[in-house]
This record gives sequence, structure tokens and C-alpha cells, in this order.
Amino acid sequence: MAEQNDPVMAEVMELLEAEPTNAPEPSPTQTFLVSTGKCKEAIGVNLSQSQVHQLDNKDVMKYHKRYETYVGAKTTETLIESFLSLTTKALGLVVKIKEIDALKNELKNDYVITKEMSELSGGLALKCGRLLAVANACLITANHVDFSNQQITEQSSVITEELASITE
Repeated sequence: MAEQNDPVMAEVMELLEAEPTNAPEPSPTQTFLVSTGKCKEAIGVNLSQSQVHQLDNKDVMKYHKRYETYVGAKTTETLIESFLSLTTKALGLVVKIKEIDALKNELKNDYVITKEMSELSGGLALKCGRLLAVANACLITANHVDFSNQQITEQSSVITEELASITE
């Protein structure tokens, strides 16, 4: 009975029953990167699943920060590419552009434009979150739509003929 009230014995029993706390949980993102083979591209290091589970807290945080940087850069790059493609295409409808791809590449390589577009896309990513994927899908889709006047003129004449035949 004296053993049950002994504080030292109680502390030892608690230590024996406690699970080890020195092994951090790997990030689900890190586990996913390893399973998809994107680990080297995203965080700069090839890791196996067992290596991911053996990472200490400091390494988990370090690789997570690298991954966030990678995702941010890819998101920014994609948004800038989509926006510039659509912008140059729309501008091409208004004025004649010699080489649309050359203009797009020059705009993309301009430091000031890229910096400001990066800040804009970063702000949008923070405010919109996952809805940014929908917005980017719309930009990409709009980029593949033919907005030329010839097509609209041809379609309007066909529609006019159809309307005339319906009313007769």
C-alpha cells in the first residue's frame, strides 16, 4: 500500500506508460511529396518514407518552409503566365502585334512587371485561397477562345439567316 502512494513510483509509472514524444509527426505534404516522386523538385532533397518519419521537428519545419516557397513560386509563375497570355491576346485584338509570343516573353522577363505581378498574385492567393484555381482555369480557357471578329461576323450572319427563316 505504501508503494501506491509513493510519488517517485507514480512518476516512474507515468514515464513507463507515456508514449515517446521525441519523434515528430511528418507533414502530410512531405509524405505526399515522397510518394509522388516530387520530393527533390519541391524541397531539394530526395527522401524515402522512412527518412520522412525519422525527421526531427527542425527538419520538418525546414522542409515545410522550402515546400511553401516552391508552391508560392509555382503559383506566381503560373498566374503570371496565364495573365500575360490573355493580356497579349486581348491586346492583339485591338492593335496589330508583330510577334505575340515575343511580346509575352519580354513582358514576362521584365523585372518590374514580374515583381508587381508576383505581389499581386501573392495577395490574390492569400485572399482567394483555393478559388484561385478556378480563376486560373478561367484565364487559361479564355486564352484558348478565338475572339476574332471574322468568327463573330460569320456566326451573326448565320444566326440572322436562321432567324429570318424561322419568322417566315
